[in-house]
Amino acid sequence: MKKNFVIAIAALLASVTVFAQKYATVDTRYIFEKMPEYQQVQKQVEAQAATWQKEIDTKQAALDKLYNSYDAEESMMSEDLKKKKEEELFNKEKELRDLQKKRFGFEGDLFKKRQELMEPLQKKVADAVNRLARANGYDLVLDKSEGKTIIFADPKLDKSEELLRELRLK
Repeated sequence: MKKNFVIAIAALLASVTVFAQKYATVDTRYIFEKMPEYQQVQKQVEAQAATWQKEIDTKQAALDKLYNSYDAEESMMSEDLKKKKEEELFNKEKELRDLQKKRFGFEGDLFKKRQELMEPLQKKVADAVNRLARANGYDLVLDKSEGKTIIFADPKLDKSEELLRELRLK
């Protein structure tokens, strides 16, 4: 009886170790920052953002000029002309806000541009993670760069350096 109990416990422990999952963490932000291509993407995105911001600033300056002109001439305008000018100013301001939203808003042109330029880098890192996971038998690889879902991770689980070697960046 005692022998059967010991065998049962040994079998239970063996089955637990057989089903144990192997996992690792990586820091994709750290990985990207080490990639020269990422620096180029950042420069391209910043240059595009600066171009769009300049366009918006030019339109804002023109709108400010129209407002100043309206303020200076308002007292000499008829009610109909005032309404027409106010509507024109309102429409120009709406156009400007719409342009700002289109360029810099949530899922705007800047977001799409960054996504488009980052896609090849993300694929490259994802492929390297997949190769690393298969080579080391990891069941799960977590990204700790955002830090919102991982409360604690043992530093020995961080395989970011191995991933950099896989990408031949170190």
